[in-house]
Amino acid sequence: MSRIVHLSDLHFGRDRPELLEPLVAYVNGLAPDLVLISGDLTQRARNHQFAAARQFMDRLQAQVLAVPGNHDTPLDNLYIRLLKPWRRFRRHIASDLEPCQSGDSHVVTGLNTADPWAWQRGKLRRSSLRRACGFLSRERTGDKIGIVVMHHPPEHDDAAGNKTLMKGAARGLETLRDCGADIVLCGHLHSWRVAPFRAMRSLLLVQAGTGLSTRLRGEPNDLNLLIVQDGRVTIERHGTRDADPDFHVLSRSRFQKRDGVWNGLP
Repeated sequence: MSRIVHLSDLHFGRDRPELLEPLVAYVNGLAPDLVLISGDLTQRARNHQFAAARQFMDRLQAQVLAVPGNHDTPLDNLYIRLLKPWRRFRRHIASDLEPCQSGDSHVVTGLNTADPWAWQRGKLRRSSLRRACGFLSRERTGDKIGIVVMHHPPEHDDAAGNKTLMKGAARGLETLRDCGADIVLCGHLHSWRVAPFRAMRSLLLVQAGTGLSTRLRGEPNDLNLLIVQDGRVTIERHGTRDADPDFHVLSRSRFQKRDGVWNGLP
């Protein structure tokens, strides 16, 4: 069994300080084997914001893997943004922008979908897909679940508003499906969603809102807990309620893959 916490869009620099201690305590209390952060660790990719994100990560007792989001490249420094977009992320968070990890019940591979040449819209790079697929093909054995973590969702629903779907989304999903991916974790929209992809029910979309940011979209600050066992996955949504800074279980969904298609379980 694997217990994986999925956080997204922390946005240090525009975060809620009153949630920091409750979030650290809550994540550690869940006793996860792994914590995955799907981008936008900072609001403006400034060094002090990355330093705050690093301090937060260091307080978590499980291994933490993170991929960049569009806010993790500097918006207001064009030179760094275009020529050295990942320098600050690498300095404070991790040198590897697309980390991979294999556990007893899961295989995780990260994809960097942030595009320094486009502020909001991301892209799925062919080189990233090749790297991810190579790892999945080698490590996904038996009934292990293949998990891909990225910032931008490869499918939009009504919560996306006027945000543009990232480049290469359809082709990328087909590639990931064919090389052993089962679940895609993402964020970006500050809204929660768990469902099989509409056009590809062999892949399960698990979207987190924002763990700490004040930039709410009518939803609470939240996180996901994935419990992976024997080829099945339970996704618990944990979040705040009104003015209460503590996190609570908000919902629970269970899925199993049958004949290559994700189906909900009671």
